[in-house]
Amino acid sequence: METNNIPHVQARFFTKQPQFSVPSAPFSVQAQVGTCDLSSLINSLLNEGDGEKTNVDFDFLIDGEFLRLNLDKHLENKGISTESLVDIEYIEKQQAPEPEDSLVHDDWVSCVQGCKDCILSGCYDNTVRLWSVNGSPFLTIPGHSAPVKCVQWITDDDSTVKTFMSGSHDQTIHIWQWDCESNSVDCVAACRGHAGSVDCINVDHTKQRFCSGSWDKMLKLWSAECEAVEDEDEDGDIPHKRRKTSRRKVQTRVPILTLSGHNEGISAVEWIDTNQICTSSWDHTIKTWDLEQAEEISSLQGSKVFLDMSYSPLNRQIVTGSSDRHVRLWDPRSSDGALVKSIYTSHTGWVSSVCWSKTNEFLFISGSYDSVMKLWDTRSPKAPLYNMTGHDEKILAVDWSIPSSLLSGGADNHLKIFQYKE
Repeated sequence: METNNIPHVQARFFTKQPQFSVPSAPFSVQAQVGTCDLSSLINSLLNEGDGEKTNVDFDFLIDGEFLRLNLDKHLENKGISTESLVDIEYIEKQQAPEPEDSLVHDDWVSCVQGCKDCILSGCYDNTVRLWSVNGSPFLTIPGHSAPVKCVQWITDDDSTVKTFMSGSHDQTIHIWQWDCESNSVDCVAACRGHAGSVDCINVDHTKQRFCSGSWDKMLKLWSAECEAVEDEDEDGDIPHKRRKTSRRKVQTRVPILTLSGHNEGISAVEWIDTNQICTSSWDHTIKTWDLEQAEEISSLQGSKVFLDMSYSPLNRQIVTGSSDRHVRLWDPRSSDGALVKSIYTSHTGWVSSVCWSKTNEFLFISGSYDSVMKLWDTRSPKAPLYNMTGHDEKILAVDWSIPSSLLSGGADNHLKIFQYKE
């Protein structure tokens, strides 16, 4: 029963998860209520009757932003009158990611990417490594003559022969074919043309082309075709007795296109359309390039070095990590001038790596020199959902290509896997 001493707010609750729906009639709730009390209220409504009892932790959103303060404080900050009827959305709270495994390398883990049930990692010991998603090692692959700075899967299907690529401080990009049945790998192409460390690579959705960014400030476009060439005898025939064990010739490949415009090294490349690429750089800019016109079409100016960038095709937005310890959300399509939509301030060191969820348009992760990986929701701009600790040194790379696995590689020579339940 309401009293004159305790202010109340009229609230109407709704959810997009039908298994948790409650009556849409307004409820009178205390203005100073928090998420725990609101969660208890929803559970009590769900548990009315003789059915199976539920006890679910819920999160609450008002106008698309998570409630992180008491209700009255949140409404005050947003300029919403406590006298008005407030619509409050509720969703099941995201569970905390759980540490699953820690994979030891011989040197810094500089890059990592998952694909279904496999993980690629690149290391400062000049090798690429292949792992199962449960942490079992498949292969350690030599081939580069300097630290591996970036890796990416080309094929992402269930075929028994998978292809991937690696870029290195040795200024080359290698394209590899892995026969999963025999657990053998061959380098089928060496891409040469950069004059500096290759720090980022990205393949397009057709798997026919990829782009690369380098410390030489150049953006290059390459063919991702990886047809192998077998060793031949003098008559041009493949010797019968050598077919199963023949080493493939390594093709030397040159770029299709080179684009210049950055004043410092390129830290990340992303395909944002069939013929458009976005790059971030140590020169404090994010540039968009048109491959058909072979030119720069836009440039966004930041205030500090961009160490990494991730683009989401689900929401067509970009997150960046910078040397000022901040993560920023950008909308490159914005017409109102507000290109930076949110700033996420929680890390205490350089933000070295960021990655969007492939299945949820609101979620992304970030890794930092402060040794912490954070899980963020764009609807909660004030604080991360969870901090994932365990690294003893700075984090150099994070990846969320496998929906159930959050990956991080660091200067403590470890690749860490956190299990995530959607």
